[in-house]
Amino acid sequence: MSSPYHLQGIPTTTLADEFGLPLYVYDADRIIDQINQFRAAFRGVNLKIKYATKALTNLSILKLMRMQGVEVDVVSVNEARLARMAGYAPGQIMYTPSGNAWTEIEEAIRMGLRLNVDSLPLLEQVGETYGSSVPVCLRINPSVADGGNLKIQTGHADSKFGIPHALRADIARVVAHYGIVVEGLHVHTGSDFKSARTFLQGAEVLFDLAGDYPDLQFMDFGSGFKVAYREGDHVTDMAELGAAMSEAFGAFCARYGRELELWFEPGKFLVSESGHLLVGVNVVKQHPTRTFVQVDSGLNHLIRPMMYDAYHEIVNLSNPAGTPTTYDVVGYICETDTFATNRVLPEVRPGDVLSIENAGAYGFSMASTYNLRSRPAEVLIYEGTAHLIRQRDTFEDLTRGMVDVDLLNTVETI
Repeated sequence: MSSPYHLQGIPTTTLADEFGLPLYVYDADRIIDQINQFRAAFRGVNLKIKYATKALTNLSILKLMRMQGVEVDVVSVNEARLARMAGYAPGQIMYTPSGNAWTEIEEAIRMGLRLNVDSLPLLEQVGETYGSSVPVCLRINPSVADGGNLKIQTGHADSKFGIPHALRADIARVVAHYGIVVEGLHVHTGSDFKSARTFLQGAEVLFDLAGDYPDLQFMDFGSGFKVAYREGDHVTDMAELGAAMSEAFGAFCARYGRELELWFEPGKFLVSESGHLLVGVNVVKQHPTRTFVQVDSGLNHLIRPMMYDAYHEIVNLSNPAGTPTTYDVVGYICETDTFATNRVLPEVRPGDVLSIENAGAYGFSMASTYNLRSRPAEVLIYEGTAHLIRQRDTFEDLTRGMVDVDLLNTVETI
C-alpha cells in the first residue's frame, strides 16, 4: 500500500518539484482497490456500481472507472457530457436532478440518459409530456436520519431530496394516470452512516414500495459509506453491510418473483483515500497564543474543513523526523481559512511541502477561483507513472468570459 511519502514508488516530493504547488495527486491503485473491495462485499447478487461523478469530476478518472467496469451517476447534463466523452453509453448514465430546470431535464431525456425523478411535480411533468415513452426511476425519501454532519444527510424527513415515502398513494396515482413505466426505485440516506442498520431501514422502505410497480429492473441504494479520516475513525464495515444487504435483497427478489439488479452510487468511498493535496509552506508565523503555518492553498482548493468541519490528516513530507510541534495550519484566502487547529506536526519550516490526506473526494470538484486564485493542477499515478490530467489555471483561464466594457466612454442617455 502506498504511503503519503511514496505513491506507487514515486517520492511524493518529486511530484511537487515536477508539477508545482499546490497540486492534487490521485493514486489509481487505491481507487481500483476500493472498487475490488466493494465488489467482494456483494458477491452473489447482480451488482452494478455507478460512480457518483460529483465526487471527483475529471475525464481521466471517469475513463479509469469505465476501464474497471464501473458506470456513472450524474447530477447535471454537463457531468453527463463528460461521461459521454469518457466513452459511456447513455444507458450507463443515471441522471439524478434535484430541482433542475425543465429545459435541462428535456436535454437529458434527448441524450437518452436514465432519469431518476426527485419530486412529485417533476413526475407529473414527465408524465404529461412523455406519457409511457420515458421510463423513470423514483427517488424516495425514506425519513431515515444517520451519518455525519447534518449538511451531508439526505434521507431525513426534512431533507430537500427525494419524494417523501408518505406520498406513496400520490406517486401511484400519477404513475397510473400517465402510464409511466417505473424501472427502478432509489434511496440515498446521505454520507458517513455507521452501520448496516441504516441501509436496511432504507431498503425496507423500497422493498415495501416495490409491490406497487411490477416492471422494476433495479433498486438503487445510493451510497454514504464512511471512510477513515484519522487513525481510529469508525468506518463502514463493508463485509457486514454486503452480507446483510445481499441476504435481504435476495429474500426480496424471491418475494418479488424475479431477480433485479442491485445498484449503488459510491463516490467518496472510491476516490477519497486516493487523493493527496500537496501544498507549500509560505510562512511560519508566531503569535503569543499559537503558531500559524500559512500555506499556498486554502478553502478555494479544499473547502471541506470550513464547510463541514471535516478533519483531514496533514503530513510534513519535507521534515518527517522533525520535533513534534503544535500548529494551526491556515490558507492564504482573505477569509477565516483553516485546515487544522492545534495540530501536532513534525517541525514545519518555510518551504516545506505538506500533504493534506483523503482529499480525493469533494476537493477539486468543489474548488473555486475565489480571490482570483488559480485552481491546482491534477495528477494521476497509474501503473507507476505520473500523468498530468488537468493543467493549473492560468490568468487567461481566470479572465476568460469577462467582457471589457469601456464605461468611461459610454454615452449616458437621460
